[in-house]
Amino acid sequence: MEGKRVGVIGGGQLAWMMAAEAPDLGIEIVVQTPNQDDPAVCLSEQIILADVDDADATAKLASMCDVVTFENEFIDLEALQKLAQSGICFRPSLDTLVPLLDKHDQRSYLKDIGIPVPKFSLWSSQESGTSDLQRRVSSPQSDIESNYGFPVVLKACRHGYDGQGTFIIKDAQALATLDHKVSVQELLVEEFIPFERELGIIAARNASGEIAVYPVTETHQVNQVCHWTITPANIDDRVVKEVKAIARTILDRLKVVGVFGIEFFLTSDSRVLVNEIAPRTHNSGHYTLDGCHTSQFAMQLQAVTGLPLGSTELKSAGALMVNLLGYEESESEYLEKRTQILQVPNSFVHWYGKTSHPGRKLGHVTVILDAEQLPQAKSIIQQIESIWYEN
Repeated sequence: MEGKRVGVIGGGQLAWMMAAEAPDLGIEIVVQTPNQDDPAVCLSEQIILADVDDADATAKLASMCDVVTFENEFIDLEALQKLAQSGICFRPSLDTLVPLLDKHDQRSYLKDIGIPVPKFSLWSSQESGTSDLQRRVSSPQSDIESNYGFPVVLKACRHGYDGQGTFIIKDAQALATLDHKVSVQELLVEEFIPFERELGIIAARNASGEIAVYPVTETHQVNQVCHWTITPANIDDRVVKEVKAIARTILDRLKVVGVFGIEFFLTSDSRVLVNEIAPRTHNSGHYTLDGCHTSQFAMQLQAVTGLPLGSTELKSAGALMVNLLGYEESESEYLEKRTQILQVPNSFVHWYGKTSHPGRKLGHVTVILDAEQLPQAKSIIQQIESIWYEN
């Protein structure tokens, strides 16, 4: 093993689930996170209380660890590059992250290496202030309207997640009023894809070039937030092979060391398009905790410490995952609802211990499915959601 103590930048639920897997691998976790009550704090060997983009804190983190990895992308890449030059080991490497953290850079990179993506461009304000945005986009001859039509998708190039910073624009009026919603000077513009379904895949690569690819997952989003997944996705073998081949190409070309989550659109005419890459463990892979022989979180630790990668096989015919999203302001632990959900056969509830806010991910449920239950997956999801959102 190359390293037995792993530093994690970020202390949310992804780091928490990683830390829970660490003891079985003989690994200790140290997190850099801004809040004492963040989920991963309770399972960490030591804590650096600091913002995730605080490079001085990361230098301290690195001095306590053999390798540093990431829970999120909200980092100061330029400042971390100075640390990497001093010999600090980041996995995935900062060179791997460079083309991925900005959404336009990511799309451009994927297009350059021949990966299919939706049509896209960069909208860039030439003057400061949102009034310029209003003037540009409200023009009937605006580039966005003439090149894309409606609906069209606009995204903040940095720091968007769970639908934040993503705008589906349905008409010229909505485009003209977008300046009331955004303050950034650049936006990724992309064609709206009327997809047949959305897919996701988790894949891992270690420093020796070994790659492990999980089954293809169907994901379901509401307002750009994932509500549930079903694995394996009910899709043609040709699509499965194409998705897995794209994942392998991306990981090899970027020389990834770690776990990546990749999201796809599947169109009605069976085209596969990459939507986004998350250079870390990902919500679409939460089912692996209970549904696979090796979870994505254990796999991340294996990859970054030089261990052989584990098995990606499902333990049964399939698995579903339902996110438990906040629907109110509350400090409730929702014990009654969680107990009800656990009455669903072969269910597992993972509770993150967060204060509830609307839309916040408070936990998730996994249900392990046998072959006879696979066709009932969506009805089981509806059962869980009816319990959770009953009021």
